[in-house]
Amino acid sequence: PTGALHLGNYLGAIRQWVEFQNVPNPDPLVTEENFFCVVDLHAITMPHDPNELYESTLASAALYLAAGIEPEKSKVFVQSHVSAHAELSWLLNCVTPMNWLERMIQFKDKAKKAGSGTVGAGLLTYPVLMAADILLYQADRVPVGEDQRQHLELARDIVRRFNDLYCKGNPFKKRCKKAGIPSRKSFVEPEAMIMKEGARIMSLSDGTSKMSKSDPNDNSRINVLDPPKVIRDKIKKCKTDAFEGIEWDNPDRPEAKNLLTIFAAVQPDRSRQEITDQVKDMSWGEFKPILADAICAHLEPIQTKYAAIRADEEYLNTVLRDGATAADAVASRTLDSARVAMGFTLRS
Repeated sequence: PTGALHLGNYLGAIRQWVEFQNVPNPDPLVTEENFFCVVDLHAITMPHDPNELYESTLASAALYLAAGIEPEKSKVFVQSHVSAHAELSWLLNCVTPMNWLERMIQFKDKAKKAGSGTVGAGLLTYPVLMAADILLYQADRVPVGEDQRQHLELARDIVRRFNDLYCKGNPFKKRCKKAGIPSRKSFVEPEAMIMKEGARIMSLSDGTSKMSKSDPNDNSRINVLDPPKVIRDKIKKCKTDAFEGIEWDNPDRPEAKNLLTIFAAVQPDRSRQEITDQVKDMSWGEFKPILADAICAHLEPIQTKYAAIRADEEYLNTVLRDGATAADAVASRTLDSARVAMGFTLRS
């Protein structure tokens, strides 16, 4: 993610990335690598402010580190710093049928909101860039939320189509031999690693809509870098309902479920039953200050570490440079394989 990272980005994705990097490798014969990318190229599919893009790119990288991503275990880099992402995206665009892209739900939704005559081509083709992001690193498992399943399925379809068109038969083997590369298929077909349930954070102004940085109403989300006073004000103003008590599983109370989900997510050591026993008989006026306190307490150490990282510009630049170098080494091999498969000459 880019832009002002919010609580949904952190609880739904980044915190789980930290957990993934710390899981021991079950097979010592297989080398596992973690790459985390600040997707600045994706951020320009809609109109953007150049100054804001620059700042949000650095802020996102610093927040990855502040949240617990460790450069010793995982590589953090900026997408545009590895040119293979843009080039492979173009190659894959040329083999992806238009109708595959036109049926993408997120494109339909965003184009409808913006007006189909005003959106750029990048909004239509950005799922192909997303596929390139995955395929460059020969990823066999990709952590995705349910809302990204369709895009991962597109990546799998592109792999099958590309490999079928270009990666078989004697002519392919001869091209590989001449280029001095192995004659195996260019891409691995990735499998979805569905994120664990429980961290789907919804809007503070509508419990049926996902929390989003694109929502023009800033009060609809808690940004990870919001000061405590801002967090308390947003929670005080957030949408609730007229029911008595607070409960999880009433389908008529999406805001109650969302606020309880947030309350539980920022207190991961507490059980659902323990939280239910604490808040079930509370009014919203009693619960909201407790919720705000819990959010502030959880985010405070992240915000403190973030400030220290941003103050050390040399450290952040070094992490991103080292990450880009490591990513480029892997991505370039995959890109060369795709080039050869398609018949391009390699630069000598």
